[in-house]
Amino acid sequence: MAEEKSGGQFVKVEVIAQIFGVTVRRVQQLTQEGVVKTTEIPGEGRRYELVPTIKTYIQYLSDKAYGKGKSEKETELRQQKLEAEIALKESQGEMHRMRAEIAAGKYIDVEEVALDYQKFFVTFKRFALGIPSRLVSMISDSLEPLEARRVEKEMGAEVKRMLRAFVVSGYTPESGEEKTGRRRAKT
Repeated sequence: MAEEKSGGQFVKVEVIAQIFGVTVRRVQQLTQEGVVKTTEIPGEGRRYELVPTIKTYIQYLSDKAYGKGKSEKETELRQQKLEAEIALKESQGEMHRMRAEIAAGKYIDVEEVALDYQKFFVTFKRFALGIPSRLVSMISDSLEPLEARRVEKEMGAEVKRMLRAFVVSGYTPESGEEKTGRRRAKT
């Protein structure tokens, strides 16, 4: 039942459970929480030093009764909870700020911005494709009609190549994806 090693009496978990009036599993939990400690006894396994274990457990119960001693795990969990609450409050504050800015008109729907850009580029394309005919009409007095038509076609083809290069260089995989949901862009 009890063994004497280097001056102290070492006992099995079942003896400690019986003395404390708890289950063996509860003693194991107290050990995991660091409330009580075991010592490795060669050939015998892990054992509890009787007197120090009882003193430590009495101190633990006393601290618990007066709300003094919290296990490291409890303290860590409380700290994590506090940090989570702080992060929640900060995100709620940020959401409130953003809602206020949306209500104040500082943000607009992404879909609305996309439609505006689409209208702009359609207008820009029409304008750019009209440049060759305008230029040719300005210099048509000094050119033969066939030559003027050839110059206009070449300039039109060059404008189309330039527009195509512009579109390709501005394309990103993200912009090629279909966007869903209502997002807002800051104005």
